[in-house]
Amino acid sequence: MIFRYIILYVDDVAAAIGFYERAFGLTCAFLHEGGDYGELATGGTKLAFSSTALMRQLGKTPGKPRPDAPVFEIAFETDDVPAAFDRAVAAGAVPVTAPSNQPWGQVVSYVRDPDGYLVEICSPVQLPSAG
Repeated sequence: MIFRYIILYVDDVAAAIGFYERAFGLTCAFLHEGGDYGELATGGTKLAFSSTALMRQLGKTPGKPRPDAPVFEIAFETDDVPAAFDRAVAAGAVPVTAPSNQPWGQVVSYVRDPDGYLVEICSPVQLPSAG
């Protein structure tokens, strides 16, 4: 079994894809002609979006993300967290936590995307070398 994709439910799929392209430099891999589903190329696992309208047509009742009480986060890893954080904010992300050094050897920051989803921007973990 492989982990293929995660789907975020959004009101406007094209707008969400456009934001992630601008904010994180990702590329649209697929956008359905009807605009209700799309995917970003992110490596082996895809970040996908489905419209809330389509989910309702399929009998689901999607909720809205709660920025004050998130239940998950999306994480993007980069070698330059401050620059990535600034790029995301310039593209319309809401800053949550500015980049900071963590005791486990990682730089971590958080933003919210325009739909309210929590996004972590982090560096690779730098574990202390065994002595």
